[in-house]
Amino acid sequence: MTNLLQTINSPDDLRQIPRHQLKPLADELRQYVIDSVSKTGGHLSSNLGTVELTIALHYVFQTPDDRLVWDVGHQTYPHKILTGRRDQMHTLRQREGISGFPRRDESEYDTFGTAHSSTSISAALGMALAAKTKGEDRHAVAIIGDGSMTAGMAFEALNNAGVYDDINLLVVLNDNDMSISPPVGALNRYLARLMSGKFYAAARNVGKSVLPSPVLELAKRFEEHAKGMLVPATMFEEFGFNYIGPIDGHDLDSLIPTLQNIKQLKGPQFLHVVTKKGQGYKLAEADPVLYHGPGKFNPAEGIKPSAAPAKQTYTQVFGQWLCDMAAADEKLIGITPAMREGSGMVEFEKQFPQRYYDVGIAEQHAVTFAAGMACEGLKPVVAIYSTFLQRAYDQLIHDVALQNLDVTFALDRAGLVGADGATHAGNYDMAYLRCIPNMIIMAASDENECRQMLTTGYQYPGPAAIRYPRGAGIGKATEKALTTLTLGKGELRREGKQVAILAFGSMVQPALQAAEQLDATLANMRFIKPLDTELVKSLAASHDVLVTVEEGCTMGGAGSAVAEALAAAGISKPLLILGLPDQFVDHGDPALLLSQCGLDAKGIEASIRQRLSIVQGNSAPVLAVSNG
Repeated sequence: MTNLLQTINSPDDLRQIPRHQLKPLADELRQYVIDSVSKTGGHLSSNLGTVELTIALHYVFQTPDDRLVWDVGHQTYPHKILTGRRDQMHTLRQREGISGFPRRDESEYDTFGTAHSSTSISAALGMALAAKTKGEDRHAVAIIGDGSMTAGMAFEALNNAGVYDDINLLVVLNDNDMSISPPVGALNRYLARLMSGKFYAAARNVGKSVLPSPVLELAKRFEEHAKGMLVPATMFEEFGFNYIGPIDGHDLDSLIPTLQNIKQLKGPQFLHVVTKKGQGYKLAEADPVLYHGPGKFNPAEGIKPSAAPAKQTYTQVFGQWLCDMAAADEKLIGITPAMREGSGMVEFEKQFPQRYYDVGIAEQHAVTFAAGMACEGLKPVVAIYSTFLQRAYDQLIHDVALQNLDVTFALDRAGLVGADGATHAGNYDMAYLRCIPNMIIMAASDENECRQMLTTGYQYPGPAAIRYPRGAGIGKATEKALTTLTLGKGELRREGKQVAILAFGSMVQPALQAAEQLDATLANMRFIKPLDTELVKSLAASHDVLVTVEEGCTMGGAGSAVAEALAAAGISKPLLILGLPDQFVDHGDPALLLSQCGLDAKGIEASIRQRLSIVQGNSAPVLAVSNG
C-alpha cells in the first residue's frame, strides 16, 4: 500500500500527482471510504462507484473555480475526502459533524447543496450562464445518475441548456444501471441498448450489405439514417448536446483524456460513463441495495443480521398492511417513486406484481398517475416520503384534491430522520397538507394505530394522508383485522388536572410520560384534519392550560389547528404550542435532536412547568407559538 491519500489536502495537491500514481490512489481512496462508512454508517455502494470519476474530475478541472454539481449527493464521500475533509470523515452524519451530502456552508468545493434528485443539470446550467453573463471563463459540470435522469426536471434542464451553443457546460451521466431500487422505465432500456453497441453495429452493416459499392456517399447517409432508426443514440444530441460515450467510468486512462478533450470544446457536452455500484468491495458489488445505506459494520465480515429481534418498523407495518389490504380489495394499486425498499413494498411486488408500479424518481408524475387511476375507479396507494411529497405539491392540490379523488398517501419518514438531516426530514407535511380542501390527515402514535389509520384513509372516498416516523415503533402488536377509526375523533389516554396535553402522532408517548409527572390530562388527537374540535372544546372547558405537542413545524401545523378551533369557538384559553423550531434541524442522533428541540419527555415537562408558572402568576391568556 502507498500513502498517497495522506498527502492530499485539496485538489491542488491531487493535480500534482503523476498520472501513473492515480490508480493506486484510487485503491487507497476506495478503502478509506469503506473504513469510514463502516465506523459511522452512511451511503456506501454509490460512493464506491464514483471513486475514479471523482479523481478524474478534480484532476482535469480547476476546482473550485470550475464548478462540480453532484446530483442527489450521496455519491460525494470521495469528493469530500479529496477536498480537505479526510480527517473529518469520522464525524460523518453525526451531530456537529460533516454532512452526508454536499453543503455550501461546509466547503467551497460544495457548489450546490443537494440531497433530492435531478437538480444538478438545472443548477449547473444556471452557473454556466452566470459565468457567461459575468464574462468569467469557467466550466460547470453536473454529475447525474441514471436513476435521477428519470425525473422530468432533468429533461426540462436539458431542453433549456441545448439552445446555448457558447457555454461551458458538461453533463456527466453516471450510468450504474441502479438507482436505489432496481432501475425502471424506457430510459433504462435505452441506456442498456446504447451500451450493448449491437444496434449501432447493425446499422453500419446494413449500409455495407444492402447498397452497391459505387454509391459511397449514399451509403454514408443511409448509415446515419439507419443509426437514428435502430438506435436512438442521438437522443441527447437532439437536445443540443454533443454526446460522447459510453466509456468505462473506472478506467482512469479513458476518463482523464476524454475529460481533457471535452474541456477544450464549446457548447453543451454530454459524457456517458458506465460505473458499478459497490465497485472494489465484493460484498457491495453482490448486493448494492443492502449496502446502499448501511449502519456500522465490520468490513471483513460485512453486514450481519441483528441477533436480537428488533421491534417492527413503521415501514414494515405499512408493507404488511399493503399486502393484506390488496388481498382484501382487488382495486388496490401500489405506487412508489423509486423507493421500493425504503417504503417497504418488496413483498407487495412479489405477491401482486400486476398491481405494483415503480414510476422512477418522478414524484410529480407518481401523484398525477395515481389520480388518473383513481378516475377509472381503482384505489391507488402512493407510498412516498414526506420530504419527497413536497416535490409534487401542485399535483397534490390540482390533480388530486381539487377533483376530490380517492388517493391514499402513506407518508413515511414524517418528522426528524436523524443522520440524513434537514433535506430528508418530514417536518412540514402537517402544515402544507392541512390547508388543502378535501384532505384528511392522520398521525400514528403506535404500530397498530398506524395500521388502523391506513385502513381508515384507504376507506375514505377522497384524498387521505397517513404520516408515520422513520424507524421502529413502541413495540405495540398489530391486529390482523383491517379495522377503521372513527373519522375526526381523538381519544383520552390519561385524565389529570389543570393541564391538558393534546399530542399528535409520535409525540403521544413522550407527552404521556410528561403528563404522568405533571398529573396532566393526555389526549391522543389522532387526526390533524378533521380536528376533533369537540374534544378540544371539552378539554378547554375543564382545564386551565392547553398544550399541543407535534413532531413538525409549529407554523401552520397541528397546534395552529387547535388555536384556530379555539378562536372559532370564541374560547380564550392559555395555549402552549410545542413543536420543531423555525429553523432547519441538522443531522444527528434522532433522540438527541428531539431532546435539543425540547420534544423528549423531560423537555415537554420542563416547557409546561415554565408556562404553568407564568399562567399562575398572570390571569391573561398566554399563547406560545414555538418552543424553539
